[in-house]
Amino acid sequence: MSNNQMDIKFPKGGAFFIILVVIAIIAFSKSTVTIGPGEGGVIFRTLGDGIDTDTTYGEGFHFMFPWNKMIVRKVRQQSISDEMNVLSVNGLEVKVNGTIWYEPEFSNLGKLIKTKGQDYERELLDPAINAAARSVVGRYTPEQLYSSKRDVIEQEILEEVQNVLKDQYLLVTRVLVEDVKLPSTIRIAIETKLKQEQESLEYEFRLSKAKKEAERQKIDAEGKAIANKILSASLTEKILQEKGIDATLELSKSPNSKVIVIGSGKDGLPIILGNQ
Repeated sequence: MSNNQMDIKFPKGGAFFIILVVIAIIAFSKSTVTIGPGEGGVIFRTLGDGIDTDTTYGEGFHFMFPWNKMIVRKVRQQSISDEMNVLSVNGLEVKVNGTIWYEPEFSNLGKLIKTKGQDYERELLDPAINAAARSVVGRYTPEQLYSSKRDVIEQEILEEVQNVLKDQYLLVTRVLVEDVKLPSTIRIAIETKLKQEQESLEYEFRLSKAKKEAERQKIDAEGKAIANKILSASLTEKILQEKGIDATLELSKSPNSKVIVIGSGKDGLPIILGNQ
């Protein structure tokens, strides 16, 4: 053997030890799983009955047999948005943009995946939303869809979806109808009608306000007339003379006036002449 060659000898049983270490590492990696925040997991028993529907594993680090598989899915509240073509009550096609919030039942995640598959949104949720939207939108006219019925439609779609998904291990918590798109001619006609209705309401308001103001002025004038009538009836000639005398006395006390009494007036009152 030359000086440039070296004999490499492993300790007795060394190769076997390395193989065991590699197998142990692989087995450990296959036997552990970490479930992240907002997620849940169910075990698929390869050598057993498939999905374990009895236990749902929560967040954290878990051990299992290396020949099994952990299926991890989000169990927190999620949302999906979609645009659907649906028909109104009079057969007009409209496009509805909406968002729906949902979440799997944590304790029944295994049953959900076993019965509907891992892609349960496409298999279960999408058909339920489409069916509910078509059912509800078909009860209303385009004008109702475009304007005043948005909140009612959202609630009815939510109730329809919840009814369809009852006992299906999938919870729907909220529905939001973001936009209703109508053909441009229909939309313009509706907007014109709504504008005219608004102008009519505004005119009626102004008319009602003017009518109330006229009634107020009439009542005010009638009140003043009655008051004057009562006052005139209570003022006798003697009372007027007494009030005239009182007024004359007060006027005579003014420091800015020089008072001259000349005879008497038409009603027996003195005549006051000032220096102005």
